[in-house]
Amino acid sequence: MNKNDISSREDLELLVNTFYGKVRRHAMLGPIFNTVINDWPEHLSKLADFWETNLFFVQKFKGNPMKAHLEVDEQFDHSISQEHFGNWLQLWFETMDELFEGEKATLAKERARNIAHITFMRLFEARQTR
Repeated sequence: MNKNDISSREDLELLVNTFYGKVRRHAMLGPIFNTVINDWPEHLSKLADFWETNLFFVQKFKGNPMKAHLEVDEQFDHSISQEHFGNWLQLWFETMDELFEGEKATLAKERARNIAHITFMRLFEARQTR
């Protein structure tokens, strides 16, 4: 079956909702996300904004994801590990491959890989200065 590429806000909402449904049920990631996120519909909309900005250069996203991730790491006693990011990426790639294929889908995978790497490195660096 041929899949379409990501081409709209609706596609991003499908991707984000499907992906975070998996994250919420994941044995390692679920407890973190379900503790930290109080309003899932609002958070999912913000994440769709993030990806819309990232893939389509539509200036919708407002926020500081790095600050948020540093605060979550602090809240969980600096226990967020590379394994968490690996699981996150595995679910992202799995969801992407289930739903989409094409240039934007590939770009979203690459951006997610870069985001995971940079975020983990910033968490690691922040721990060194505590």
